[in-house]
Amino acid sequence: MSKEQAEYRHCPDLGGLELLHARYHKQNFSRHTHEGYTVGIIETGAQRFFRSGGNHVAPTHTIILVNADEVHNGCAATEGGWSYQAMYPTPEQFEALSKELGYPGAPYFCEPVVRDPTLAGQLKLTFDAFKSESSALLRQSLLYSVMVQLMSRHGRQRVAEQRSPRPQLLLAKEYLDAHCAEDVDLERLATVAGLSPFHLLRQFRKEFGLPPHAYQLQARIRMATGLIRMGLTPLKAGLDCGFYDQSHFSRHFKRVVGVPPGVYARSWSGNSQNPRI
Repeated sequence: MSKEQAEYRHCPDLGGLELLHARYHKQNFSRHTHEGYTVGIIETGAQRFFRSGGNHVAPTHTIILVNADEVHNGCAATEGGWSYQAMYPTPEQFEALSKELGYPGAPYFCEPVVRDPTLAGQLKLTFDAFKSESSALLRQSLLYSVMVQLMSRHGRQRVAEQRSPRPQLLLAKEYLDAHCAEDVDLERLATVAGLSPFHLLRQFRKEFGLPPHAYQLQARIRMATGLIRMGLTPLKAGLDCGFYDQSHFSRHFKRVVGVPPGVYARSWSGNSQNPRI
């Protein structure tokens, strides 16, 4: 049996919530971000990952928390690899609950690794319900309950507003978003930002956690996932987003999403209840 197994699904009755259940041995996630939060529980083994400027290890039965748009990666921390379940609720989903509870907004999770056996058990129960034939009412109730528990037990509000990125760097970032499928060279990007190439390289990585070329790759993957959700084939989506062939696209897609683009596409097409590699 392969040591690499992954199921990727999305749940229309849960606001399009995306779910990953995986057992990895050699999987190595590149540094990337998600538009939603990452909330995961380690089932076996241990995962090593970067978040909040440092490296962390999440052993069995601990909870992984990554904030939306926060740079992170992931790999095995043990020889046998690791298995885990994860969901990716959006900031909007958290904000809707926050308003009901009187909180000021979506939470910020300070701790990348949380040891909370009670909440871990509730998360496991919730993930199990997502995979079963349980009613939409039960699934939704469990999801809202576990999100409220996450916010109340481990969520915080930022002490102070983060400073806004420098306008020149935002121009460069927005240009890469708008032209992610193009072969943008450093000189062109530096001209857009009004900075020297060397200064742009240093400051862009410092500000956004990724160098410009890695950010552009991230933008391509984000664009590709959107196109696949709209019904484009993985091959067409990859080519439209600037990848030169299917293997190039698949390799980078899996290092960000955790499954190949074909598996991700089937999770949105309805062709399989449990798309897997």
